[in-house]
Amino acid sequence: KSTMLSITMLAIVSSAVRLQAHGGARALSRSAVSSVHMQVAGAVRTVTLGLVGGGTVGGGIVEILREQGPALRQSLGVEFKFTSICVSDMSKARDFVLPDGCQLTSNVHDVLDDPSVEVVIEVMGGTTLAKDVVLAAMKSGKHVITANKALIAANLPDIAAAHAAANKGAAKPVHFGYEAAVCGGIPIIKVLQRDLLGDKIEGVRGIINGCTNYMLSSMASTGCSYTDCLKGASELGYAEADPTLDVGGFDARSKLK
Repeated sequence: KSTMLSITMLAIVSSAVRLQAHGGARALSRSAVSSVHMQVAGAVRTVTLGLVGGGTVGGGIVEILREQGPALRQSLGVEFKFTSICVSDMSKARDFVLPDGCQLTSNVHDVLDDPSVEVVIEVMGGTTLAKDVVLAAMKSGKHVITANKALIAANLPDIAAAHAAANKGAAKPVHFGYEAAVCGGIPIIKVLQRDLLGDKIEGVRGIINGCTNYMLSSMASTGCSYTDCLKGASELGYAEADPTLDVGGFDARSKLK
């Protein structure tokens, strides 16, 4: 997996931890005293997850939570459990091991209608069905985490309205995490909203699309053609399913919108 995708996956995992630590009231990091107290008390909280999308990012989330599971239990007192993973093609070979007790399904309602699912993670891509998934999950009182920047750029007002409606009069707030959708999961949104609140941002410069960053670097270092570099980016999983979103500038526009 690329470093960019790995950071995105970790951002999703971190969002899940933040949302679930005492009902989302605490941040990810805790003091050593709290950690030791939790270990002694054996207060491990199981959080059930429903994953929509089993591609490169989705599989990476499963892998990271499997590999980091013992560390999360020890330091944070949180154990994540997948109940369902929804994919578009059941016959496609997956590059991750299906967690124990987790079903692979092509029916998104196996995730949305499961009352045991507390957090829905949307990494399927697109802006139509993905929007329906996010809104339906919120309406049913489930927390939502997404890494779908196109969805956020196209539908954030509608999602924000649904989020507010889901929390109106709710005893337990529904949380929406989308930090993983921006800049490969680099935690920039909260930095801009909180830490740089008193600054005036006059401009942003840089190559802000991972696929084109890889292509430009490859063309400069190896002299390969545009076509060959794009093919390589697709094979490595750097490009979107429709690479026009990357090379046409649409992904970069979504990041800045």
